[in-house]
Amino acid sequence: MRTGRFGDSKNPQYPNLETTMSETRTALVIGGGIAGPVAATALLKAGIDARVYEAYPGSSDNIGSGLALAPNGIAALDIIGAGDAVRGIAVPVPKMGLSVNDKDMNMPGLSGLPPLQLVDRGELHQTLHDHAVAAGVPFEYNKRLVDVAETESGITARFTDGSTATGDVLIGADGIRSTVRGLIDPQAPGPEYLGMLGFGALVDYDGEIPAGTMTFAFGKKAYYLYGPGGDGRVMWGANLPHKEYLSLTAARAIPKSHWLGILRETYAEDTPGGELARRTTEEQLEVIGALHIMPSVPHWFRGRMVLVGDAVHAPSNSSGQGASLAIESAVQIARCLRDLPVPAAFATYEQLRRGRVEAVAARAAKANHSKTLGPVGRKMMQLLAPLFIKMMNPEKTMGPEQRYRIDWDAPAQRELAVVA
Repeated sequence: MRTGRFGDSKNPQYPNLETTMSETRTALVIGGGIAGPVAATALLKAGIDARVYEAYPGSSDNIGSGLALAPNGIAALDIIGAGDAVRGIAVPVPKMGLSVNDKDMNMPGLSGLPPLQLVDRGELHQTLHDHAVAAGVPFEYNKRLVDVAETESGITARFTDGSTATGDVLIGADGIRSTVRGLIDPQAPGPEYLGMLGFGALVDYDGEIPAGTMTFAFGKKAYYLYGPGGDGRVMWGANLPHKEYLSLTAARAIPKSHWLGILRETYAEDTPGGELARRTTEEQLEVIGALHIMPSVPHWFRGRMVLVGDAVHAPSNSSGQGASLAIESAVQIARCLRDLPVPAAFATYEQLRRGRVEAVAARAAKANHSKTLGPVGRKMMQLLAPLFIKMMNPEKTMGPEQRYRIDWDAPAQRELAVVA
């Protein structure tokens, strides 16, 4: 086992700290969405060779619509040198607004922080993939994981095409339907359906919307959100109440003309929701399918396997933190594997992350209930919303989330001691 000092050019902040370091040299990363490429790039930065195995034929850049990256997520991307590339495809959104039955209100924000960055999910996937490749991360496609075999010295992944791959550790970044989660714990809970289907689009729009503002809108029948998409366009997303569960595949099997008809009817009386729905074409409409939230996962790791991103913590889209938390965890697992041997690295990673991600999920769960209110509940919301905004303390509710920063150069065990 190698030992050393965090000193000299590596870490002048802690010149006298001796620590036992990791034996991890290679990592198999399962999943090529957001967390996978970030984890692999961070692992390379930590001196660990990582290779990404993606189940689909190519990079996963055709899933979902728009999302917002919070300052903490962008700061984590800066650690691996991807922050500027993502800012380059994003639209900064410095303000947030609330609209209830077409009554618009400004929401207080945090001072001294950069704005949210609104990005297209597909473009984000492609950008993170390209950055990882440029950094030296190899990707393999059509590699759907089915099983693993562990030994004292490593772990071997077996894929549906009959091929195998062996490394020191395996990182499950394979999303909310994670295969790795089931291999770690066959009794692990799966995602919970929120009773809503997701849709999104980037449309040309010459009407007035609040400048530089992401607006969370509670229409007369359903919730939606909208914000600037750049070049005179508006990015909008709908959370459509739907009792029947439809996966991404099942929802996309239904003609887009059907969904457009429902969206136009649902938001017809809302401003600007009705016009946004009417202007959305079949080519522009992104069908996302069922919206989920991950309940608390009892076991984040077992043996040489560990989970990151949506595979282990997927707060609902109400949080505005899903992608940012996935990015943070991807960087933190690399940092822990850099500094500690398995299983101490995995245990430290979980202790650093679990409390934070579950607190965000709990906050988002409260917001989910307001998205499916009936007519009476929406009327009450309209009456109470001004009071709610007046009483908001963004520093208390959002400050700990958005001001969080990872100190890459600090030893992971030192941060754990502070957290403990």
